[in-house]
Amino acid sequence: QVQLVESGGGLAQAGDSLRLSCAASGSTFSSYAMGWFRQAPGKEREFVAAINWSGGYVKYADSVRGRFTISRDNAKNTVYLQMSSLKPEDTAVYYCAAVRAAGSYTGKSAGDYGYWGQGTQVTVSS
Repeated sequence: QVQLVESGGGLAQAGDSLRLSCAASGSTFSSYAMGWFRQAPGKEREFVAAINWSGGYVKYADSVRGRFTISRDNAKNTVYLQMSSLKPEDTAVYYCAAVRAAGSYTGKSAGDYGYWGQGTQVTVSS
């Protein structure tokens, strides 16, 4: 099993940047594809970005493509989400998630991920 802990959330203004981190422990980090999801109040959890085990493949939601960048450092057991040009509609609790997967896997479905962090709040004011 893998345990995930997110950090880096907070309050930002529109146009600002934030970097989220997700530290993994308990298992071989490079065995997992990683994803970021978010959930705004009253809305369903939605896909944000995903990265395969090596970092060679990434996928983004249309709403964040060009503004957010997902990356990982397998030596540090950490996945990152660099968020730029933040908008008020980016306000949500952000979750990182893990799924044991090889190859180019970068899943968009929350149901595919078996391990989740506790979430970190991002609030963007206009």
